[in-house]
Amino acid sequence: MPDIKLPRLPDRTPVKLSIAIAPDLAEALAAYAALYREIYGRDEPVTELIPAMLAGFLESDRSFQAARRAAGSQQGAR
Repeated sequence: MPDIKLPRLPDRTPVKLSIAIAPDLAEALAAYAALYREIYGRDEPVTELIPAMLAGFLESDRSFQAARRAAGSQQGAR
């Protein structure tokens, strides 16, 4: 099989989650969506903003990223 530069793409099948949140969190998310609309001039539903918010949070958590890298290197050593 020929070797190409682009690796095999990861699974991109969306995973649907259903959660219940506290009323004050729902209110804060709605306020965030309103501020987003004010700043960017685009109306994005909270359900579209949450995945980006979670991804940003996880990417900025250095302890989590270090633990994830360590777990990945341990799996590769097996």
